[in-house]
Amino acid sequence: MTSPAPHPILNLDQAEFLAHPRPAPGALAEKFQSSHCRVSGRLGARQLGYNLTAVPPGKRAFPYHSHRVNEEMFFVLEGTGEVRLGEATYPLRAGDIVACPAGGPETAHQIINTGSVELRYLAVSTERYPEICDYPDSGKFGTYDDMATGTPFRHLSRTERGLDYWDGEA
Repeated sequence: MTSPAPHPILNLDQAEFLAHPRPAPGALAEKFQSSHCRVSGRLGARQLGYNLTAVPPGKRAFPYHSHRVNEEMFFVLEGTGEVRLGEATYPLRAGDIVACPAGGPETAHQIINTGSVELRYLAVSTERYPEICDYPDSGKFGTYDDMATGTPFRHLSRTERGLDYWDGEA
């Protein structure tokens, strides 16, 4: 017996937001806080990932980062804020659409709630793995393997701590 196909529609009034799965520790909690409603799997999506993100006033959901493989798009549903894109900062308000193509530091991005009410946006991205993300503010990078296989791989490091290609080989 096969399981029924997921319902292909989710109305915003049905969205159930959960706290970020890895909340910011200690003093970083002053800057980073968000809740999310994972949408893509719930609707049966296979090649695009989408989620609804809610960010309280004065906070950010994620560190400033870029994706070398996946492209993202954000659609602001409620509230106001700003988006850092590369070296520029732009104001955001409900109805704005933001494109974040794959690339290096020039495509790094971060949405910040600078308003007085919760900022909500729809995030859409391609779902291609393996992925490499760069974090220009902290000098980190992360490698991520396909999270959908049940055997996720995540590794974060700093470029200057890298090993020589031949290190440890016999």
